[in-house]
Amino acid sequence: MNVLLSHARALLAASLLWLVAPQAVLGQNSAKASEPAEPFKGAPDPDERFRCSVIAAYEFALPVDVMLAVAEQEGGAIGQWKKNRNGTYDIGVMQFNTQYLKELSRFGVSAADVSGPGCYPYRLAAWRIRRHISLDDGDVWERIANYHSRTPALNMKYRVAIMSRSAKWAQRLIGMGIF
Repeated sequence: MNVLLSHARALLAASLLWLVAPQAVLGQNSAKASEPAEPFKGAPDPDERFRCSVIAAYEFALPVDVMLAVAEQEGGAIGQWKKNRNGTYDIGVMQFNTQYLKELSRFGVSAADVSGPGCYPYRLAAWRIRRHISLDDGDVWERIANYHSRTPALNMKYRVAIMSRSAKWAQRLIGMGIF
């Protein structure tokens, strides 16, 4: 019942956002469709991170606090390419790894898609988390942490961080009347 209530509140929040700012919900900027958006680098707007995380959580049936926790934990920036010790890069606000992007390229997903502003990176991350929850082995927190790594020690460290951040987000959402 709590999960159902959480999703209903997320739907309400997303619906209200749609009424207030449909461009934000769709991940569109104010530029005309024929005009390419100017590249923007830097930290995402906190409102965008919140709004896009809520929308993505609803769209892929994830608890809102979990999606917000993952987005906060990833803590990437628009246009960011962070080099890892293994030679790969983590890209954009949701830190998509270049190795994983190779797998997604068959669906037409590119580094440019996940490095820019807007809701697409959050939606793609939510889709991936939903797949981990649905298809992977282990408890739900281990499955969520597979977003970061399947290596046991790295997964455990990420899992602990996400559980803590999720609890904090749940309290914030309760305080906002969303949860």
